[in-house]
Amino acid sequence: MASVVPVAYQGNLSASVPDWLNKGDNAWQMVAATLVGLQSMPGLVILYGSIVKKKWAVNSAFMALYAFAAVLLCWVCWGYKMSFGDELLPFWGKGGPALGQSFLIRQARVPESTQYYHDGSVETAVVAPFYPMASLVYYQAVFAAITLILLAGSLLGRMNIRAWMVFVPLWLTFSYTVGAFSVWGGGFLFHWGVMDYAGGYVIHVSSGIAGLTAAYWVGPRLKKDRVSFPPNNVLLALAGVGLLWMGWAGFNGGDPYAANLTSSLAVLNTNICTATSLLVWVCLDVIFFKKPSMIGAVQGIITGLVCITPGAGLVQGWAAIVMGVLSGSIPWFTMMVIHKRWTLLQKIDDTLGVFHTHAVAGIVGGISTGLFAHPDLCTLFLPVTNSRGAIYGGSGGVQVLKQIAGALFIAAWNVVMTSIICLLIRSVIPLRMTEEQLVVGDDAVHGEEAYALWGDGETYDSSKHGWNSDDTLHQKGIYPALAQV
Repeated sequence: MASVVPVAYQGNLSASVPDWLNKGDNAWQMVAATLVGLQSMPGLVILYGSIVKKKWAVNSAFMALYAFAAVLLCWVCWGYKMSFGDELLPFWGKGGPALGQSFLIRQARVPESTQYYHDGSVETAVVAPFYPMASLVYYQAVFAAITLILLAGSLLGRMNIRAWMVFVPLWLTFSYTVGAFSVWGGGFLFHWGVMDYAGGYVIHVSSGIAGLTAAYWVGPRLKKDRVSFPPNNVLLALAGVGLLWMGWAGFNGGDPYAANLTSSLAVLNTNICTATSLLVWVCLDVIFFKKPSMIGAVQGIITGLVCITPGAGLVQGWAAIVMGVLSGSIPWFTMMVIHKRWTLLQKIDDTLGVFHTHAVAGIVGGISTGLFAHPDLCTLFLPVTNSRGAIYGGSGGVQVLKQIAGALFIAAWNVVMTSIICLLIRSVIPLRMTEEQLVVGDDAVHGEEAYALWGDGETYDSSKHGWNSDDTLHQKGIYPALAQV
């Protein structure tokens, strides 16, 4: 993404379509923002509500719903300027409101103090999208929102909802904005030349690392839930991930801030990589587990989407296929083999494996971008004009090192800041639900359940209806017998 700063428009504001506004780019930016928003609402809400055990369907969906709303409000009040405003520190912007100043356009420019290398060569690219600031504020808002929702996938099935309500604005403010400014908003990683086309680092590495860290501090689910956690609706989960896949056209296609060559290439590469990743993951399931798994296919889709994101508009189609092979195999190996043998990962309960599907896949994508980024495509987009993938020679080998260093910074910052946030919240609000809530689930936490299993006038029959996938709760006497209505 570009480093952009607001510039007041001095021309005629009376016209509904001023001369400076590019209607095509503005229309695509709003469509792209809507597609990204649909990935969360309803995409991830549906996916989370259906891929978990039945007793956690409402709670999981609600965590996503709350995060989407809370982030949008925090974003326009202070988060956007902290990510894309004037520099406060080399890795952080000054906070301030961005409440839809429609008469401000977005002009990308490079601060004079950091514009040139010592040899005088311009390192940072320049881009000038011509549409209202409000379009870009909303586009970036849905990116920030989906990051928190992805993080939530590591915490499903046991985090205290009140603690989550506090966690969301704190993590957005002190973690997400740092990554966004450092890589996209004109911070030190941007000017150093770390390439992250659409959020492989800012969104996926940060959510995967922060999710794993928060899962450590919150603690695991009940032992029984860790052993048996069947999805309550596999087909609905597929619908949710389908919205995620199709919405990724806006996720990657909107990042040039224009309907241009790289936006088209980014959309095509996204689908190529994702399809390849899905097929590789499913084939590995068949080879080693003898059966293709729908949930495995969902994981393969997500890792493919994540892996291509750092380089979607910077690599050629053949590289997108290679990245799909890597994203369908490396996260599969870390999830299915390394996770089961590494004691530390076994102790941390990452509910949906967000560390593997987002952090690992994001790092693989970032390093692959350092390998395969085409020099001509780099000049069409940002973050750099003098960069190229390692396979194209020149300074390409240095680019790989930059990509690794960028991933390490994002990971380290998220480990430290997420730990501080969790410890701070824990001093005031318990991070985990109570034991009764952990056993009962949605009804104890929200007073609601996802499925009504009997109708008016019926007598509850435990042989036909069940609150959960077993009768443990009835054996423990947690629910009294229901009288006939």
